[in-house]
Amino acid sequence: MSEPEVDVVVAVHTPERRVERAVLSVLLTEVDVRVTVVCHGTPPEGIAERLGPLADDARVRLLPHVDGVPSPAGPFNAGLDAATAPWVSVMGSDDALEVGAIDAWLALAARTGSEAVLPRLRHASGAVVPTPPARPWRTRDLDIVRDRLAYRTAPLGLLSRAALDRLGLRMTPGLPSGEDLAPSTLLWAGARGVAFDRRGPAYVIGADAAERVTLTVRPVAADLAPVDDLLARPELRGADTRVRLAVAAKLVRIHVLAAVHNRRTTGLDDDDRAALAAGADAVVALAPGVLDVLSRAERDLLDAIGAGAASARLVELSDRRRRHGTPTTLVPRDLRRVLAREAPLRLMAASVLVR
Repeated sequence: MSEPEVDVVVAVHTPERRVERAVLSVLLTEVDVRVTVVCHGTPPEGIAERLGPLADDARVRLLPHVDGVPSPAGPFNAGLDAATAPWVSVMGSDDALEVGAIDAWLALAARTGSEAVLPRLRHASGAVVPTPPARPWRTRDLDIVRDRLAYRTAPLGLLSRAALDRLGLRMTPGLPSGEDLAPSTLLWAGARGVAFDRRGPAYVIGADAAERVTLTVRPVAADLAPVDDLLARPELRGADTRVRLAVAAKLVRIHVLAAVHNRRTTGLDDDDRAALAAGADAVVALAPGVLDVLSRAERDLLDAIGAGAASARLVELSDRRRRHGTPTTLVPRDLRRVLAREAPLRLMAASVLVR
């Protein structure tokens, strides 16, 4: 085949995944694409059998990758390192693209001169994923602060390979989940132009896998390892106050406080609660001003975490925090901050407008 315009990397670790659906969805495009299916710790022959006739398509290549590490970072990085096209994209083996997605992303990149194009996301069930909660109707020149790009953790969409190389970004090796947190955050902050294809074909998050790695309950320390990795990055520590505050707000809500919600049935043992408190302290230390924009319910839960409250109490406060629309979830303790960009009212309004 001719040199592709886009290299798409699909990581797969078992032939039980419906990887053929992901590959076919990529090939249904007008531009020249190449799909690199990275076979992580599984024989390529089994994946080829799963792909059927697609395995013989000149636009598809199978790349074996054996590292003995239960992390998606290894195969994704292997695929990215093997890419030669000016644009790259990464996909989960359970996911798919709506027809014409890559065409739309490339067209938007050309119109806007962007180094990254974020697609619309939806679940296979049809539910919209309302991230990033950007400024209403904004499609070009998105800003990591004003458009809350940190809330888009996964680096899905169209990415400039030159930008990834210039910024030295790859998935964080060794992490069982969250390997994309640091590279995505630093890419949104450092890319020369980020666009948002708000109305175009969506990236579809699959629901077939019996056990998605990202939904597995692990010790809190393991879940917060990606946060520790990001907080240690000099690019973030040296960023200006507004960037650190925007990132800290996302880390508190989506990683620290959500760790309690994710364990509402299993509870948190002593080690979990200690790791949670340490993680909360580290995030707040990055940007102490984040405390001022959290809702009263979020602050109450954060205070309980710091005080070493019992698991049952943390779960109770977590449930209270998730009763969206109640006064405690809508306003900060300091009412002068009620309309701050990262405060709940503006965040929720922007999220609704993504739908």
